Amino acid sequence: MKNILVLCTGNSCRSQMVHGYLNQIAKGKAKIYSAGIETHGINPGAANIMREDGIDISNHTSNHVDEYLDINFDYIITVCDHAKENCPFIPSKNALRLHHNFFDPSKVVGTEEEKHNAFLQARNEIKNYSKKFVDKYI
Repeated sequence: MKNILVLCTGNSCRSQMVHGYLNQIAKGKAKIYSAGIETHGINPGAANIMREDGIDISNHTSNHVDEYLDINFDYIITVCDHAKENCPFIPSKNALRLHHNFFDPSKVVGTEEEKHNAFLQARNEIKNYSKKFVDKYI
């Protein structure tokens, strides 16, 4: 079984959505972890937009990357530029390190509809990436 770490700044939104999709799409062929260089708790907008697609991430926890230093990861995916540039070294010598800077819906200011559409845009981008990742690597 492959170990996959999904890393973002606060482990509250984008990394949690990737975590949810990889869990669903990989169907038990990988152990998915997500973490941040900080912990911000689960973003309610992320939990709501994932629930709309049948995935419940509301029970996920926001974890700090230091909690996983003893795990040998096969893949480390950074999902925002800030985490890629500021993350401490993760000692998984054989890990394939991938990066994709996903749109951040949590930064959108506007009406409820505009915020919902932002989360929908990010979710769709993340879902497509997750499917391609699993097809290629798992």
